[in-house]
Amino acid sequence: MEFQDVVRRRRMVRRFTTEPVAEESLARILHNSQRGPSAGFSQGQEFLVLHGAELPRFWEVAGQPATDPITTAPLVIVPLSVKDAYLDRYARPDKGWTDRDEARWPVPFWHIDTGMAALLILQTVVDEGLGALYFGIAPDHEAAFKTEFGVPESHAPIGAIAIGHSDEPQQEGSSAQRLARRAATDVVHYGRFTR
Repeated sequence: MEFQDVVRRRRMVRRFTTEPVAEESLARILHNSQRGPSAGFSQGQEFLVLHGAELPRFWEVAGQPATDPITTAPLVIVPLSVKDAYLDRYARPDKGWTDRDEARWPVPFWHIDTGMAALLILQTVVDEGLGALYFGIAPDHEAAFKTEFGVPESHAPIGAIAIGHSDEPQQEGSSAQRLARRAATDVVHYGRFTR
């Protein structure tokens, strides 16, 4: 598939068939997830892959009711952001800092880079002919999620991605159909921010 087709076709899918995701597709999705930018090549992203008998436990601790169509997804990937990897990497001599002071970071690149990895997952899913939904794990469910799946305290889930074969038509009245996409002239500013 051409890259522009991947970008154009990417949308959120909320209902899936029970057909499993092929191992080859999963391997490619995970391979591509590691190809995103990483400040200082810190590589502070890890991924929890859940399928089969693990999924009912995940949906329960993530706070998704069993009646929600998303729970039909045969695969969930949880991208995990690891701040310590960045703080450790930038305290090394080649970066010129001698401490792990988080105040040096104007924005949390550990979350940003993990978000970029999540986008690579979503794009690869489209290229594999599959559907996906990126959704959040509510803060009040995060502790239960970490406990249930042995996720270290140092690893922060930035959301989760349900993946599978789509079982839904383009929905009439979806946000993408009801709301106009903002014009490039409204969001792109050359040389100076203007309104």
